[in-house]
Amino acid sequence: MYISSIAMSPIPLACCLGAVGLLSSNPMAEPVYKICPEAALQEARRCGRFDGSADDRRDGFIHLSTGSQVAGTLAKYFAGQRDLVLLAVDPVRLGERLRWEPSRGGELFPHLYGPLDLEHVNSVRPLTLQEDGSHRLPATLSPLPSGERSRRRRG
Repeated sequence: MYISSIAMSPIPLACCLGAVGLLSSNPMAEPVYKICPEAALQEARRCGRFDGSADDRRDGFIHLSTGSQVAGTLAKYFAGQRDLVLLAVDPVRLGERLRWEPSRGGELFPHLYGPLDLEHVNSVRPLTLQEDGSHRLPATLSPLPSGERSRRRRG
């Protein structure tokens, strides 16, 4: 993601943060995502909010992913796990509690400081476990085959 200076030269957004976590809201209206077990979602529904996983509580924030980060997060932390769901969350409604911070490979990830109010969840989709231990992504997140990507770019 880039922002432009007055001279219109692109500058990486990460360079403009100054300090970790200063960017408090997502400049795009794309949803951010939380991967969690169905049982955790059921518990959150009883409470009206999701307080995070044990890892989230240990780290002091709820780990979220962008659409392009979901597949990598699933592969690294959730491979082979059954009964997972994908929550699509409206980043604008999270306000200043949402911070973009460097994580895996220096890439900026969305982190939510505080509980996730379920009213901010736009959709919940099951993540089906495939035979190879990976998860089938919803069509809106599935990467296109490389040939299809290049055809779409051209035209």
